[in-house]
Amino acid sequence: MLSSSSKYAINAVLYLAVNAGETNKIRASEIAEAIKVPSPFLSKLLQTLSREHIISSSKGPKGGFYLTDEEKQLHLIEVVKSIDGVDRLEDCVLGLKKCSSEKPCPVHFSVQPFKNKFLQELEEHSIEHFAEKVKKGEAYLFI
Repeated sequence: MLSSSSKYAINAVLYLAVNAGETNKIRASEIAEAIKVPSPFLSKLLQTLSREHIISSSKGPKGGFYLTDEEKQLHLIEVVKSIDGVDRLEDCVLGLKKCSSEKPCPVHFSVQPFKNKFLQELEEHSIEHFAEKVKKGEAYLFI
């Protein structure tokens, strides 16, 4: 359902929400190392998220990426929209072009409730909501 790009972007944004701030900016290479993602690829994703005003960045010796309090209140779906758009979430899990409730693939009705719930969670909850789960030890960004 999510591309590798969206997965990397979500992990990076949540890493920033937990570890960075306006006075503690983090470089792309440090984020990449922490979440085990190729640095050049992650740098491009972070630049896209910055252009879309999902995260903030500053240049210079003390520069890096961070989230403002306002950005932490954005819904997590905004990360996916910036990287892939939401159409990918609606695609058939088997990759069929015309899968729908009227012409379902063999697993359509098994997967659809999960997809709907997942999309609802991304649309209803903020970046901060998911970051709090990490801070409380209820969820992990890497194991």
